[in-house]
Amino acid sequence: MSFTILFNSSTDLPQKVADELNLKLVPLRFTIEGETYANYLDHREYDIKEFYHKLRTGSLATTTQINVYEYEEAIQKEIDKGKDVLILSFSSGLSGSYNSARIAADSFKDSKQKVLLVDTKAASLGEGLLVYLTALQRKEGKTIEEVYDYANYLVPHLAHWFTVDDLMFLRRGGRVSGFSARIGTILNVKPIMHVDDAGKLIVKSKTIGRKKALRTLASKLEETIDTSISKTVFISHGDALEDAHYLRDEIMKLGLDVDIKIINHIGPVIGAHSGPGTMALFFTATHK
Repeated sequence: MSFTILFNSSTDLPQKVADELNLKLVPLRFTIEGETYANYLDHREYDIKEFYHKLRTGSLATTTQINVYEYEEAIQKEIDKGKDVLILSFSSGLSGSYNSARIAADSFKDSKQKVLLVDTKAASLGEGLLVYLTALQRKEGKTIEEVYDYANYLVPHLAHWFTVDDLMFLRRGGRVSGFSARIGTILNVKPIMHVDDAGKLIVKSKTIGRKKALRTLASKLEETIDTSISKTVFISHGDALEDAHYLRDEIMKLGLDVDIKIINHIGPVIGAHSGPGTMALFFTATHK
């Protein structure tokens, strides 16, 4: 391959998929109970089920963005191999990692190798879906410029729909007020959230009850999916596999020509902010 794709662990892709597509990881980090760990896709430094167990029993987790040096080091390794580099970055609307990537990429502007950067404006398996589809283009033999253009084309068509089970995690992140979180918990309110065109997470609507929230996610797919771009659908979950299967089954009932290719855990970097029980659905759409 003539160029390398660098991506982040915020994609929540399975390690096997990243290996099959020959992707190079630049991991983010998270801290829990005073210890900091790299967020690898295979969770080699911290078991993912243990992570969610700790959250459920009251532990708090924080996350650390990728710094400029870490990006420069990753880019330099590929430059030394004579490779061009395409960076697919975590949404600038959710993390400062994109700005680190931008500064790092700019430091190689005089290099003989190309270093191109895409702000995916995506997160979790939404970012993962963009990386996956982009990597398939490289596998077909497209040039770095063609793949770069394709990735940018996908950005406004990559739909993210989320619901969370515990509003207190949104309160900690400033998404809802403490009062709203308490009242919403009492009334069993489940927010329906969306990543907007700026790559920021916003609350779009609210439902009463978990099952209705999951059915609402499926209805969002039915309303806006564009299978002419891709039929691939990804689902990620905050240690709630049974509910992920329920959502999958609701989508299949729609009778659409789609391929639910990956169902995977939301990793610690995203899960620290969304909490246990989060359910997220990703697909290519007429608009985000």
